[in-house]
Amino acid sequence: MAWTVIAPRVEVCVFFSVQDLERRKIRFDVSIPPGEIEYSDRKLRQVGDVKAEGTVELLGNTLGEIRVRGKLSVKIESDCDRCLEKAVFPIDSNFDLFYRPAAPAGHPAEEVEIDEGETEIAFYEGSGLLLNDILREYILLSIPMQRICAETCRGICPLCGQNRNLQACGCETKLVDDRWAALKKIHI
Repeated sequence: MAWTVIAPRVEVCVFFSVQDLERRKIRFDVSIPPGEIEYSDRKLRQVGDVKAEGTVELLGNTLGEIRVRGKLSVKIESDCDRCLEKAVFPIDSNFDLFYRPAAPAGHPAEEVEIDEGETEIAFYEGSGLLLNDILREYILLSIPMQRICAETCRGICPLCGQNRNLQACGCETKLVDDRWAALKKIHI
């Protein structure tokens, strides 16, 4: 009789506390399996592990500003916006992110005008940052707004529903501007 040992699933969740960052810069090198990072768009699927490495440091004379630099690689799968087939979007790039405390301790949050240079800065609440949150944000911002499988994707026929990448359907699509339809009814 053979026994199979199943290792418990270990969740990768790295927290960078401001208190630790006050003492030293922290290096990270993680591999996060699919399912560990929750994406807000349920159509996105992580294919393989997220591999990320880099450093996190508290910047001096900034009242808690944190800089996260590193490299990330992952493949994200989604449905093509034109033909609804699966499309893979590889992300393999360096990142350099800045985080500032949402509101200084003891000060109520209020609206503050920021200049253009500060639009690239994100905010954190509490005593630090979760690496999974940082990676999720970067991945979501790296995915194209229009997700298409290929520039040459012909999409789905609006009349018969056939995927035009697989087979030509022969339907004639005539563009009609319905805004002018009422004028056709006027007889002079």
